[in-house]
Amino acid sequence: MRGTTTTLTIGERVAWYRRRRGLSQEVLAGLIGRTADWLGKVENNRIDLDRLSVIKSLAEALDISLGDLLGEPSLLDWTTDSGTHTVPALRAALMNYRALAPFGAGTDAEPPSIAVLRKEVGALWDAYQDSRFGYVTSRLPDLLHRAQLAADHHDGNDQDHARRLLGLAYQLAATQLTKLGESDLAWIAADRGLSAVRPTGDPLITGSLFRSVGHALHATGRYTDAVRLTEDAAGYLEPHLSQATPALLSVYGTLFLSGSMAAARANDAGTTRTFLTAADQAASKLGADANHLWTAFGPTNVAIHRVATAAELGDLQVAIDLGPRVDTTGLPMERRVRHALEVARAYSTWNRVDDAQSILLDAEQIAPEQVRHHFLSRQLALTWVRRQRGKPSAELVSLARRLKVLD
Repeated sequence: MRGTTTTLTIGERVAWYRRRRGLSQEVLAGLIGRTADWLGKVENNRIDLDRLSVIKSLAEALDISLGDLLGEPSLLDWTTDSGTHTVPALRAALMNYRALAPFGAGTDAEPPSIAVLRKEVGALWDAYQDSRFGYVTSRLPDLLHRAQLAADHHDGNDQDHARRLLGLAYQLAATQLTKLGESDLAWIAADRGLSAVRPTGDPLITGSLFRSVGHALHATGRYTDAVRLTEDAAGYLEPHLSQATPALLSVYGTLFLSGSMAAARANDAGTTRTFLTAADQAASKLGADANHLWTAFGPTNVAIHRVATAAELGDLQVAIDLGPRVDTTGLPMERRVRHALEVARAYSTWNRVDDAQSILLDAEQIAPEQVRHHFLSRQLALTWVRRQRGKPSAELVSLARRLKVLD
């Protein structure tokens, strides 16, 4: 599918797949409880189609994946950061049978020390939070290999430390792959991470990996399962909260933020509020924004999710009122840009396209790879082009071409 419909809006993809399935607008609309008039406006870009709950219902009716309608996975560009070995090399690393017991890494190379491995894992997580997606993707295969080597060859406490670091490396792989729309590979990475950490019994790293499992469920539209995972993971962590470290409290709170998005995408406003309240309470106990275990958790991230969940639930007034007032300057780049996309979406739906376009262009300036690989930015830019009554501005055309949605 990659590359086949990259220059189509989501609505145009709906029409493309509908015709492939031999369905009329009346039949497809009826399958999701909508009118043919509504579907016609969606397919002709007269109605924004950016709420994932609605996109998911259309994907299910068409018997295709959510990624098919979102145009995912998207091709990762070659850059000086990434080189020419990206997702396929990472896929090969995840499917390396020698990493499975009882074979081990299958090499006589010297394993890295725990101190060196910890530094390497931390550096790559920092690069991810700086939105350097190509750099992270191209270097993950070697990191996974070295972390597996350490877990196989060290013993005692060092082996437990190596397993934790291997789990965090797999979590980073799952997180990065989710951003690129590679949901199946993300699931494999999250599963491998949990398997690596399980012998240690470490609730902190296990809880952190649950978040990646949740993101993989999000990416495939399994929102109800992601809500259930949040409840199960919270139950797993709660016995450890009586003397929680700031890191554990951050992981616990971030689980609820991820769960709030799943609940919103499942159109469950009550559970969304419950999860946001739980996250807010954890943020209050933490006391301030922090970045323990690369969670970027704190009051600001809770506010970001209030905006994002409001947009998913269709409450644009909240998104418009709160979104622009959230100060994200103290957060990692990835969080800042993700919030900017939500504000741009809200402005665009509110018909403040100039404001939305300005926000998207600013976000692209500071994190081009992240903007390029999010369906919202691609959908916004292409929809703006389609809706122009005359010739689109050179600036808009240039943006759409950089996002690879316009030839």
